[in-house]
Amino acid sequence: MDREKVLLSSPFMGMIASLLGRPAIAPHLLLGRQGEQVAAAYLRSVGYRVDEVNVRVGRHDEIDLIAFDPSDEVLVFVEVKTTAQWDERFPPEMRLDHRKRRALSRAAQGWVTRQEYDGAFRIDLVCVAGGKVVDHFKEIGGG
Repeated sequence: MDREKVLLSSPFMGMIASLLGRPAIAPHLLLGRQGEQVAAAYLRSVGYRVDEVNVRVGRHDEIDLIAFDPSDEVLVFVEVKTTAQWDERFPPEMRLDHRKRRALSRAAQGWVTRQEYDGAFRIDLVCVAGGKVVDHFKEIGGG
């Protein structure tokens, strides 16, 4: 996996991916994946257990991370917003609009229904900029 990550982030990403028989990963998708990795490492460092990554729910919805917060004893659906660098005029959380919030709530409810989960849950937002977590908003909606 680490070898793959290095290869796909090189300047020759398209050529290498093609030689490996895989489609090239668009730079914005690669940035998003890197942000999810940073967010997962952060959550683990503060005691969360990260259970799943990039979970598809239904045809169009996705949950970036599913984790468990032992201090609150709650399942957490995590949305990760990533920017390449910090800009106080455009922080990552500005990219979470009402449509995306509804989709997150729908995805969380769908997962809960599909898994027949009857415990407590919440939806959090983790913001990553410049390769590090710059904010963690708890309970942004749903649950």
